[in-house]
This record gives sequence, C-alpha cells and structure tokens, in this order.
Amino acid sequence: MQRIAFLGPDGTFAHAALRSLPVADRAELLPMGNVTLAIDAVRSEQADAALVPLENSVEGAVPATLDELAGGDPLIIADEVYLEVTFELMARPGTSLADVRSVATHPHAEAQVRRWLIANLPGVPVSLVGSTAGAAAAVAAGEYDAAVGAAVAAELNGLAIIASDIADNAAAVTRFVLLTRPAPPPAPTGNDRTTLVAYLREDHSGALLEILEEFATRGVNLTRIESRPTKGRIGQYCFSIDCEGHLGDERVGDALAALHRVCGDVRYLGSYPRRDGRQGPVAPGRTDPEFAEAREWLHRVRETGAS
Repeated sequence: MQRIAFLGPDGTFAHAALRSLPVADRAELLPMGNVTLAIDAVRSEQADAALVPLENSVEGAVPATLDELAGGDPLIIADEVYLEVTFELMARPGTSLADVRSVATHPHAEAQVRRWLIANLPGVPVSLVGSTAGAAAAVAAGEYDAAVGAAVAAELNGLAIIASDIADNAAAVTRFVLLTRPAPPPAPTGNDRTTLVAYLREDHSGALLEILEEFATRGVNLTRIESRPTKGRIGQYCFSIDCEGHLGDERVGDALAALHRVCGDVRYLGSYPRRDGRQGPVAPGRTDPEFAEAREWLHRVRETGAS
C-alpha cells in the first residue's frame, strides 16, 4: 500500500485536498506536523509521496515548500490539486460569538480572515499555531474558545460552527502539490506544467532577463516566478519557476537546456498535468515538428553546404 504524508493533523485543508485525489483511496495517509516533516518523510522513504501547499491566491507562495524544493535531496512534483478554501469559526457546543475571548488558527488562515476578526471579535487575541486542525483540537481540549479552520476540522473534533464563510476575500484557492522521489515524467497531455529552480551563475545587470529571454524566445509562457534567498550571503537569489508545457515538448526542453548553459544550476522539479485551465496555443515556429525540421535543415547544411 502506498504511503502519502501530508500537512496534518487530520482535518487540515491539506487533508481535504489529499482526499480529493483518487490515489488517496488506496493509500495510507500519514499526517505530519509541518511541511518540512512531510517532505522529509519522502526523502527518508518513510512515505512514498507528500501533499503540501505551494501557493495561495491571497497570501502567495508558501516559503517553507519553495525552500525545501530548492535544496536538499531532489524531489519532483507528480501532480497538483486546487482547493477552494472556505473558513469557519468553530467552538465548543453552546458557545456563542459573544462568549469568545481567544481564537487560534494557522498564520495563513489568520491573514485571510483578519478583517472579519477585527470587525466581529474586536480586541480578541489570536494565537498562531501549526495548523488549522491543530487549532480546532486545542479548542476541543479547552485551550482556546474558538478556532478558524475548515468545516471538516469541526466535524472531527466535535465542535459547532458559530460563523461560516468568514474569509475577507471570497473564492480563495490554495494550490497543493504531490511530491515524490525523482522518476521519469509521465507522457505529455497537451495541457501540462513544468516546475524548476534556476540559480544565477553570478549577480550582474540583466541576470534575471537572461533567464526570462530563454523562455520568451521559445514561446514558453511562465505561470509563476518567485525569488528566494539561497541561504548564503545577502543578495544571492534563486528563482522558482512554473511554465506551461512539458519537458518532452521541444520548446520546453530546449529552454531548460539553454538555462543549464547560462545559470549556475538548474533543478528540474517535474512535468505534470495542469489542473487550473488550458495552456495557450504554441506560437508559430515553436511546435515540435518545426523544431525537428530545423534540426534536419541544420544537419543538411553542415553535411552538404546546401540549404
């Protein structure tokens, strides 16, 4: 049986996202206390895969996930999941909103309900804990009056929902990624995403532009780019990048090969089906047959001198 680690405990949004994957029906699910522990479980072979958050439509990227993927033993993204995030305020049965004197939740959740809490629970302190599910468990244990989290956390901990859908921004979405140890990518589907980390060879004027040009000249669209410190001296950065397409696509493979020439290092993090819509059309001159024809033309010129 496959073992899949996730940001736990049971009842987190990561747990809900994982349960939406068909592979979870046939797997042993292993809750972990934080992102690092979930990823370490895969690297140590305690788990076969891990589902962790990568980015949120309100709060942006999850630094712990980006940094773990940029360093340490290599892992790849095998799949992605998008989860619409709805926040509830939950408390022990019989508790009213007026009774709440303390609230607990995860930092990302607090950021997404901050204005609601200020407006509806003014002056009530908010404690930041490791997960929304952990906050719900702490409320059930009597440590706090209320927690902000997913409805499933209230169900699992015997809590009552005293305010529903309290996010400041409606329709917030979190993107989760399923990580595994390195393996050959699946076949291209025609609607794929490739993730990588590019390290500058040296910091100089136009260094980032050099990276971007390798994608632009091949008609490869970027869907995300984040700069992260390399943990060395101040001013040293790497770039976490998502682009449309698959490593098996000529234009994407050619772009990554070019980055390998101009960057200090390139860490490939997987090509996998895209779950948030359709990729745009391939620009003229960048299709696989056109790359193949160009190679044949160049070979003919080198061999015969005739074009």
